[in-house]
Amino acid sequence: MAASSYESLDEALEALAGYDSALKNGNSNHAPMVAEALCAMSRPQVVVPWIARYKERLLPRPPAGDPIRAETWRDTLGQRGRFADWAEFFGDELSQAPWPEVLDRWMRRLAPGFCAAATHGVIRVGHAVRSLSVSDTPWRRRELGDALASWAATYRELPSDDHLPDCPMAPREAIAKAPVIAPDQRRSLGNITASLAMLDDFPEFAPVIGLIDVSGDLAMLLAELTEIFARIFLANAHDGLTTIVFIHGVTSLAALGSIIPYISETTAGSALRFAWQSGCALYACFGTSAMAEDIGRCTQNAETLIDRAFANGDEHVIKFTEACLRRDRFAPSPAYRAAVDRTLGTIRCR
Repeated sequence: MAASSYESLDEALEALAGYDSALKNGNSNHAPMVAEALCAMSRPQVVVPWIARYKERLLPRPPAGDPIRAETWRDTLGQRGRFADWAEFFGDELSQAPWPEVLDRWMRRLAPGFCAAATHGVIRVGHAVRSLSVSDTPWRRRELGDALASWAATYRELPSDDHLPDCPMAPREAIAKAPVIAPDQRRSLGNITASLAMLDDFPEFAPVIGLIDVSGDLAMLLAELTEIFARIFLANAHDGLTTIVFIHGVTSLAALGSIIPYISETTAGSALRFAWQSGCALYACFGTSAMAEDIGRCTQNAETLIDRAFANGDEHVIKFTEACLRRDRFAPSPAYRAAVDRTLGTIRCR
């Protein structure tokens, strides 16, 4: 795959600056994330045309209202109507300190809400961080502020057991212990975020947070977790809904991979634990099968898969393709290209 090229990203972020973090249908605005993913896949020339088609789904950015205050910020977590206020707050934070310092502080604070907006908060932060690591520009710094704001405004936590087990496990052992809500006991599945509320009445889920061992090499642990959730994807993504659901178990971990080099080891370990919890939450609410073991090898190369993803045009397809190919370069596994090929065959072109 060709080297990344970010020549059109600032132009794209400027064009998107006047829009909200949510779409007209209430789902998350993927445009800044897709723009960065296309640049990372060395397709900068297609960014602006893609955004032009996507704009009809966007909402105007609301004006800021009451300022978020440093002493009472916890009180406004999870208030979706406060996105613009949070964006102003993070804009101030980023003007007063280096962005990695702000990132570490707020990753530590927001990590327990890793599942926010079906993990789109952390995914958007990951794309913003990677772009800043290439070049620290005003538009990219603003996008990091907006990404953190979208996370804070949609913040929510999953049920967690405070009494963690004495002997946490390796991920492959732990995923076999992750509980799943019986399909006949699941309530009507609307969007992903609403469906996670089922876990409030599923006490078996709370101990999941402590099942894995987050000591040791965090980069290798992230690689193992990402590959496991790619296999979970292959075992459980059978239609449009489940494909989109299980995409997020992979893309959220890939986003964390962009963030970890710029935060402390303590913050990274905490974030990985909550990332694992969020992936297990998707599995508990939508999964039916354990992770795939026997995987047919996809013979198409990275460039062909990228071209197919852009031709498809769906925001999830583009971001998932980039995330899988990136993780495959770091720790190769047949699961990644097979997962991309499955997605391209499941989510229709737009």
